[in-house]
Amino acid sequence: MVHGPETPQQAAARVTDRSAARNRVVVHEVEPVDEAAPQSVAAMPAERSERSMPRIVLVLVAIAAGLLVLRELRELASLVAPVFFALNLMITAYPVQRRLVRLGLPRWLGAVAAGLTVLVVLALVIFGLSYGVAAMVGELPKYNQQFTALYNQSLQLLQELGFDRGVVMQSLKGIDPNSVITVVTGLVSNASGVAALAVVVLTTLIFMVMDAIIIEDRLEAARLSHPSLVRGLLTFAQGIRKYWLVSTVFGLIVAVVDYVILIGVGVPLALVWALFSFLTNYIPNIGFVIGLVPPALLALVEGGWKPAVLVVVAYSVVNFVIQSIIQPRVAGDAVGLTPTLSFLSLLLWGWVFGGLGALIALPLSLLVKALLVDVDPQARWANTLISSRVSDGLPQTPARTRLDG
Repeated sequence: MVHGPETPQQAAARVTDRSAARNRVVVHEVEPVDEAAPQSVAAMPAERSERSMPRIVLVLVAIAAGLLVLRELRELASLVAPVFFALNLMITAYPVQRRLVRLGLPRWLGAVAAGLTVLVVLALVIFGLSYGVAAMVGELPKYNQQFTALYNQSLQLLQELGFDRGVVMQSLKGIDPNSVITVVTGLVSNASGVAALAVVVLTTLIFMVMDAIIIEDRLEAARLSHPSLVRGLLTFAQGIRKYWLVSTVFGLIVAVVDYVILIGVGVPLALVWALFSFLTNYIPNIGFVIGLVPPALLALVEGGWKPAVLVVVAYSVVNFVIQSIIQPRVAGDAVGLTPTLSFLSLLLWGWVFGGLGALIALPLSLLVKALLVDVDPQARWANTLISSRVSDGLPQTPARTRLDG
């Protein structure tokens, strides 16, 4: 400490020391940060947490929204399911229109030809169903006594295996073997629901034929602003077209082989059950079982256990060889989804849309996949988990997808 008056040299030195100290503080506060170094962890997460919700909240909101959409679709099942089924038919028949236009015919004529193709196919299916229903209504009541005998034999067998007859009778008291055939024939004879479905499908087809005339122009215009969305829709169209065509061809093959087997075994209504096998082939996973039960049961009541076991074994071998070995090698995997997801799709859309939902279950799942996964490059990785082809989840270069595949 300096006592006495401060000299000019001391005052100048004191001011210089204070300026130097102040400059050191400022330099320390604004010390430059290396731009190549990673940013502070405390900088971005705080800002990001203020701008976005937690992931669990987003997942719960998405699940709730999905359940709400499914509930509303279930309320509109009588409208949405037939319209989507008609859309599937028009997409499948679109190559007819494309081919005629390439041959020089007007677009409207090609669209009308595609629509007529769909109508002819529907007419054949309805005629086949009508024939099958009429044959079952006329033939099945003749087997009332056989079904009653089979019912009593089943009760006797369960009793011999140690089951209490009283408990079994209490569990089966609602089943009257004499009325089973009556109930079945009454259900298949009720054509009101089928008629209403046919009206909606046919009406929708008429308007879709009108729109199909300039559908390519609409897609080209939409591609300019939303190329990913259009590419996803065209991929969906190619997928369901392949699915329906492959299912139809191999369904016909299976039906012909099943018909020969049933004729050889001597099962009544062989043509009806072959047609039934063809139609149930469109239902994934469990369609084979549904088509197997009626002929096996009729073989049981007509000829005993040996013919029934023969039908079950023959159906199983045909289904495995044709649909599990030959079909994948010839046409690849036309489904595009894993077996587990295909089965879950059947349960889900069957619950939402009923019987028709089981028929269009896979096309519906392919549409959801196209809109939520295929159109978003950042979500394509999900295809490695849900697609039957792992390569679908790999990054792809943009490519133009044709409407007719």
